[in-house]
Amino acid sequence: MPEKRLDRQLRIAGWNQRALAEAKIGIVGDDDLLASLYLMSSSALGINHAVVLAPRLDATLLDIAQKVNPALDITFLEGFYTHPILDHIFDGCAVLVDLSQYALANKLLLEKGFREDIPVIRAFCYEHDGEQGWKVFTYLKGREWQELEEIISPWNLPTDHFDDGVLDIIASGIVLEETKNVLMAQKVSEEVITYRRRKLETARHDPSICVVGAGAVGNFVGLGLACAGFRKVTFTDPDVVEMTNLNRQVFFYDAIGSSKAETVASRLNEMFGMVAQGTVTSFGEDTDISAYDVIFDCVDNFETRVVLSEKCKDQNKVLISGGTTVDAGQVVVYHPEAGGGTPAEVLGLYDIVAKRQIDTNVGGRAACVDRPDPSVIMANQIIAGFMVDSYRRLLDGQETPNTFYDSTSDMRIVV
Repeated sequence: MPEKRLDRQLRIAGWNQRALAEAKIGIVGDDDLLASLYLMSSSALGINHAVVLAPRLDATLLDIAQKVNPALDITFLEGFYTHPILDHIFDGCAVLVDLSQYALANKLLLEKGFREDIPVIRAFCYEHDGEQGWKVFTYLKGREWQELEEIISPWNLPTDHFDDGVLDIIASGIVLEETKNVLMAQKVSEEVITYRRRKLETARHDPSICVVGAGAVGNFVGLGLACAGFRKVTFTDPDVVEMTNLNRQVFFYDAIGSSKAETVASRLNEMFGMVAQGTVTSFGEDTDISAYDVIFDCVDNFETRVVLSEKCKDQNKVLISGGTTVDAGQVVVYHPEAGGGTPAEVLGLYDIVAKRQIDTNVGGRAACVDRPDPSVIMANQIIAGFMVDSYRRLLDGQETPNTFYDSTSDMRIVV
């Protein structure tokens, strides 16, 4: 391995890219997007070997996975995990990822995990008693706890079930974080990681949306907006795609030198039928936002975030602001009608900008060289998913609390 690449990886304490590249993971999916989203994200992280048993994989997401990571080796078996005779297909797997929605698969995988001492990461979306959400739990041998009852599906066999693409994006990011921890022998959560909110009742709508910043967070915000059915989106970003963007910014696999904003818009139009457009420009005090119903802040510097906050406050625009580091992030929602501070006020950005030295990066732009190769994408994916879900909650008349993600805490999410 080249010295420069190895040096990049060592910048994150405990990072072991080889453990990801050499491991084989087993994935059991269902007739929904969750397994496909997880496979796409795991390929971007640099997991190269996967055995997938599911009735289908989404062709678009599978294509992205293979283009983002040409080393990806997938064994895909079309069907359901309904009999122990299928046990052998997961031989040699370092971790089993259970994304199914039927109890037979849940129990077979837990039994295999117990018998062969293989970690099992279980995740699913649910709808129950007017509530929607997701749960993630990592089973290790010895965790024969009562909590296991929470993660067993109420349906014994495959059946129709609730699914939501935006919740899938968040849940698959959490699962990937747990997968990384298992493969690198790091601490996994001891809790059933849970997100819940009231069921969305919003009728079909078609707001005009502006996404400022078409990088890592902006890519996943675009994907989340597509999954949620939003169509009229404008991406604004002055930058072009660079080599270091290719893995964590999942729509840019063959677009080096092209506009980030125009590329992500074109890909979303082609793949998901959106009517997005890209503008190659920086966001500044003279940027016109009058045509938009909501602004998504996906930028990576505090100065622009301050300008976004001030313009949205002056023009009474909804602002959904997301920021990430390698292992954490936050979503701050500004809704003029609800009152409250702007993201710049809530996060204390005025003081940070005032105190920053010219050549420092305190909390600001995260250089790609400081990330492992391929890259950490989980925080970007999780925060982007929460940004889109926060906007859906706002449109539905629900409370939109600020959301904080910390990959080092057991609960991971604070809403």
